[in-house]
Amino acid sequence: MSENPIEFAPRCTERGDGGVTVVELSGEIDLRTAPPLIALLDALTAGPRPDLVLDLRPVTFLDCSGLRLLCRARNRAVERHGRLRLITESRRFRRIIQHARLTGVFEVHDRLPEIPVPAADSAPAASDAAPAASGAGPVRSVLSGTVG
Repeated sequence: MSENPIEFAPRCTERGDGGVTVVELSGEIDLRTAPPLIALLDALTAGPRPDLVLDLRPVTFLDCSGLRLLCRARNRAVERHGRLRLITESRRFRRIIQHARLTGVFEVHDRLPEIPVPAADSAPAASDAAPAASGAGPVRSVLSGTVG
């Protein structure tokens, strides 16, 4: 865990594209920072058929609390006939999944999947939309700053 909670506080950016919710997590996910992320993921998996993609590439540290929140989000998505995908290029993270005997449980990819762009008539009004990131749809910061 980090001595500097501001520098390593997890940050989360959420983007909805064609029914798929992409959430980018960054920073450290540990016992101190997991509770607000659990609340966020619970909200995102509350409805029917959630389709959630968690981009973990910017995550710098993940302890058993982080692994627990990933399991919880996956179980909630599956219970509601949905899906959870993890995006990571980290061999270390894949080893953690393997040692925890969760290799067949999570759907893990190296990069973001191709997500269909919603039709122009279903896009939010310009006044409602947040700035787009790489043309991938509206992005909003869900969690930032210190957590604690």
